[in-house]
Amino acid sequence: MAEAQNLPAGSTTAGSIAVAAESTVATRMSAPPSFDVADFPVPHGREEEWRFTPLERLRGLHDGTAIATGDGVRVDVEAPEGVTVETVGRDDERLGRAGTPVDRVAAQAYSAFEKASVVTVPKETVLTEPVRISVYGQGGTAFGHQLIELGAFAEAVVVIDHTGDAVLAANVDYVLGDGAKLTVVSIQDWDEKAVHVGQHNALVGRDASFKSVVVTFGGDLVRLHPRVTYAATGGEAELFGLYFTEKGQHQEHRLLVDHNTPHCKSNVAYKGALQGDNAHAVWIGDVLIQAAAEGTDTYEMNRNLVLTDGARVDSVPNLEIETGEIAGAGHASATGRFDDEQLFYLMARGIPETEARRLVVRGFFAELVQQIGLPDVEERLMAKIEAELEASV
Repeated sequence: MAEAQNLPAGSTTAGSIAVAAESTVATRMSAPPSFDVADFPVPHGREEEWRFTPLERLRGLHDGTAIATGDGVRVDVEAPEGVTVETVGRDDERLGRAGTPVDRVAAQAYSAFEKASVVTVPKETVLTEPVRISVYGQGGTAFGHQLIELGAFAEAVVVIDHTGDAVLAANVDYVLGDGAKLTVVSIQDWDEKAVHVGQHNALVGRDASFKSVVVTFGGDLVRLHPRVTYAATGGEAELFGLYFTEKGQHQEHRLLVDHNTPHCKSNVAYKGALQGDNAHAVWIGDVLIQAAAEGTDTYEMNRNLVLTDGARVDSVPNLEIETGEIAGAGHASATGRFDDEQLFYLMARGIPETEARRLVVRGFFAELVQQIGLPDVEERLMAKIEAELEASV
């Protein structure tokens, strides 16, 4: 598997694989963050943040022509005792604190949602069972907003499960109090025609720990924008992700970790597998270490496994450092096909080629799946990976 680490701007590999590293993270957006959709021009595909996205497949989410319908999505929340679950209006002052929309679709979602779901875990509450949020697409168009808030020293695991068929633009906010620990598993298991565009904002308190696991399988087009900022020193963030991109699918993950506070940590690891004609995966990993963020320790990695001809990967790690007083910083991107030595090793021991390929892919994803920590979810995802591989045989 060919690896590119700390490449100069614009570096690429041949064929269907593109890898690049750039600086000037702050200049990658065509407009400053804003809650007002009017502050963002309608994208045309030439903008840096939209150049990989097939705008014609967004169903009008980017240009204002998408209209919410009554049969958009249904949201159900199953929460353990002690957790507060609310449906609130747009004027609730808690909404929007974790981050500001950074593109026109996120601003459109914030401007258009009518009700938001708010899940609150009180301070010092340690949940022994996960909060499960089901977002089920019912065939229409919807705009949504969710807030997950943990009080000081609270601990929780939240699973957000997207299924069905919908055109959805939604923002999710995670607010962690001091010393809180939150693990979020966001699963995109949409039907084949679904479109999902979302911005995930995490605000990490003093000595708090945030772990995000993003899993993307289904949908015609999925474009997610996880973002992390720190409210005080000592915060830690881990962003894990896995995606399996099939024929004709477009799956795009654009991350930003904004180290704006001293002595915080972050670790990013995303892995993807692709198969089929016009399967297209995009991974943009931006890490910004501001001048005030002395003592930062950060690393980001993206690896992709191309299973068939006709698939394309664009992998762009970006690291911008404004201070020399850091503990460590680095990034890596690797994209390639099956390792012939691995296959030969397995086949030499009597394992058929088809089964050997399955074992390689399972091993490729297993480390990230184990980060979830929920056996039922892990088993479901590994079964989904098996089903995807079975379909390719």
